[in-house]
Amino acid sequence: MIVLLRFIGVTNAAIWLGAAIFFTLGVAPVFFTDELKRLLHGPFWPGVIAQMALERYFHLQYICAVVALVHQVAEWLYLGRALRKLTLGLLLGLMCLSFLGGLWLQPKLHRLFLVKNGVNAQYQRVAIPAEVGARAQRQFGLWHGISQVVNLVAMGGLVVYFWRVTHPDASPRFLAAPKFRS
Repeated sequence: MIVLLRFIGVTNAAIWLGAAIFFTLGVAPVFFTDELKRLLHGPFWPGVIAQMALERYFHLQYICAVVALVHQVAEWLYLGRALRKLTLGLLLGLMCLSFLGGLWLQPKLHRLFLVKNGVNAQYQRVAIPAEVGARAQRQFGLWHGISQVVNLVAMGGLVVYFWRVTHPDASPRFLAAPKFRS
């Protein structure tokens, strides 16, 4: 059981970190290449597709965060280890960043994206004043920059979390591990 618990924790951390790196450095830049913009007749549709991919990316982030929290609690209960404050704090911080990014920041960026492009939620053109579009463009740029910084901070935190999961304490703190083995 201990080996399975460890395997789940390390695998989850690897998937979480790998997904963050792959999406940020491999997938997301593709949406904004000149080739894709030319293929889809401008920057609007690549932006829509990027937002759809981001929605799924955040779903994966939520799942990995919840599995990581359950893993920490399972280690605490099964192995009798005290929850490491740094690891738990880091995990809770990463969870907050994931939920903040997916439930607040991305919907805000989506709304600003629609306004700056003069479309409604059904992707139909609507008339908006030029100053509203320009203001949405500026705000979108600001919030997109903030989201990139948050993403880089989260990736750094995921690297530290991955390190912590792959290098656990050598022995349980309160109870001897053999008492719980089956």
